[in-house]
Amino acid sequence: MTRVLTMIAIGVVLLAGAQAVADDAVSQSTMRKRQMMVQVVNCMKKRMSVNREISYNAASKLCKDQVSSQSDISVSVALVASAAAAKP
Repeated sequence: MTRVLTMIAIGVVLLAGAQAVADDAVSQSTMRKRQMMVQVVNCMKKRMSVNREISYNAASKLCKDQVSSQSDISVSVALVASAAAAKP
């Protein structure tokens, strides 16, 4: 009987840990999206204040492209860094 209760307790702990990791991953992706949106908004403010003739849509497209290219570079650098760290 104690083995059954121990196994149930271990199962509950493992499920709670898995849920915590899943929640953390969701919150991290949400934070990344928010950070990217803040970067896009700041970029648009700068572009539209410097050049009054640029349209909102043009500034939005340019800034989204700029932020996404920066995030692609940082992801590739992170992947390379993690691959390099894995070597003995």
